[in-house]
Amino acid sequence: MSGPQFSALVVMGVSGSGKTTVAAAVAERVGALFLDADDFHPASNTAKMAAGTPLTDADRAPWLAAVGDELARRTASGAQVVLACSALKRAYRDVLRERGGDVCFALLDGSPELLADRIGARAGHFMPATLLGSQLVALERLQPDETGFSVDVAQTPDRIADTVVACWRDVAELAARRSRET
Repeated sequence: MSGPQFSALVVMGVSGSGKTTVAAAVAERVGALFLDADDFHPASNTAKMAAGTPLTDADRAPWLAAVGDELARRTASGAQVVLACSALKRAYRDVLRERGGDVCFALLDGSPELLADRIGARAGHFMPATLLGSQLVALERLQPDETGFSVDVAQTPDRIADTVVACWRDVAELAARRSRET
């Protein structure tokens, strides 16, 4: 089954929203390459987060550039990519769009209580629950001029992944229709 016609889908949201789980499941469903932006953090960023210190925009800049460049490299070779990445601010998404090309965003959205419960239940992750508040404050929801959609995470990961695939296809079809009309 081939994926919708965007070179990349960024599954975004705050910690605990299920980005990695959902992005991996979406990639599997559509036959795309899965990437996790966390794998591109320099050790200094991971250490800061593990210590409970929020990253600054300066900390994120080289990380976002590396992620965007990897998106561009992979999509230029013909791969369709599903990326798990927080992409909390419009400016961060702009970097991914500018460097990574034809990108659609899926915001995984949930209540602070649900997200905190999920963070508390996972083991072995460098991101502590104490940083959830700073992420919620930093989160800038998708704007009308951004290609993407939001999905409520108060359901099973499989249902969320199915919803993301369906929405991604709808957005791709709408974009294709608009392109034909212009």
